[in-house]
Amino acid sequence: MKNNKILKNLRYVLLGIFLIHITVETYLHQVLGGGEAPSIHALCPYGALESLYQVMFSGTFVEKIFSGTLIILVISVAIALIFRRSFCGLICPFGALQEFFGIIGKKIFKKRFVVPEKIDKPMRYLKYVVLAVTLYFAWKTAGLWVNPYDPWAAYGHISEGISALFEEYLIGFIILIAILIGSLLYDRFFCKYLCPMGSFYGLISKLSLGKIVRNENSCVNCNLCSKSCPMNIKVSKAKEIKSAECISCQSCVLSCPKKGTLEYKVKNKSVKPAIVILLVLLIFFGAIGATKVIGMYQVTPSKITSETKLTPEEIKGYMTLEEIATGLKLDLNQVYEKLDLPNSVPKDTKLKEIKDIIPDFEVEEAKEKLKK
Repeated sequence: MKNNKILKNLRYVLLGIFLIHITVETYLHQVLGGGEAPSIHALCPYGALESLYQVMFSGTFVEKIFSGTLIILVISVAIALIFRRSFCGLICPFGALQEFFGIIGKKIFKKRFVVPEKIDKPMRYLKYVVLAVTLYFAWKTAGLWVNPYDPWAAYGHISEGISALFEEYLIGFIILIAILIGSLLYDRFFCKYLCPMGSFYGLISKLSLGKIVRNENSCVNCNLCSKSCPMNIKVSKAKEIKSAECISCQSCVLSCPKKGTLEYKVKNKSVKPAIVILLVLLIFFGAIGATKVIGMYQVTPSKITSETKLTPEEIKGYMTLEEIATGLKLDLNQVYEKLDLPNSVPKDTKLKEIKDIIPDFEVEEAKEKLKK
């Protein structure tokens, strides 16, 4: 049981590391710009799912999505085919954020609340509606349609400042606050009811080779497995856990006091929780590492060189005046003239930072000027 407690804590450590990593990356993205650090969209597999239609039919990604995003999606799907929704239970930083708020909530309220089954069951189908609607509009518009309403995108832009956050992500930020408040009371609030990626993995998990199996003969009906499940699955009442809700976090297996009563099995072969966690991490990091080595993994735009050819529509706020001139094949002085900029503005100034020097300067207006 001591080892089980260590593994439970290890899962929280892993989730914490992923959450910290994403938080740092998104902060660096705001500070250094999209050319130096990936956006939160580029590191989220749902961005690849939103881009999938365009990739298949035009061979290009929607804005902010790269080959690395697609690779993360493929890896997570491969993991789901063996270990169900373990990406959600062991890796997902948004899931981690909810669980940590859940821990805070338990400290405050001394217990976790459970939505009544009559309400809970139909509400769980909401995430499939979210999946269908967001994918439909993403594929139709060839863009990240859900972006302004995306609570995870809002989280990734908190470091940009309240005014910028409210300007682009007001609805997403309101949803984020609602989710975090919900997470103080209920386990994995967003995962259970709204997460489109979770619903997608849930569908994939129906094809999974793995499942949790309960030995009814040795079960002592202590109900610890059900109590420990962050998705509120009634593990103690089932012989096999094949639910699309299972995030394969191994919490139920690790909570069981009777050895061999709850087991994760892949094609009827028992796999210990420690091995499940290890294999998920090996697959995830191994595949990313391998694709990095062969040059396939990319989550930031390519560096602008003399070979780069840009159109004004492709200009980004993180690009410097010098990079814009290089990409558009213009003389630097021409860029200054088109944008009505004084020579006192350094050439290494990022487009979005010009507003700090010239208050009424707008990036979108600059793009229009560069078209002329």
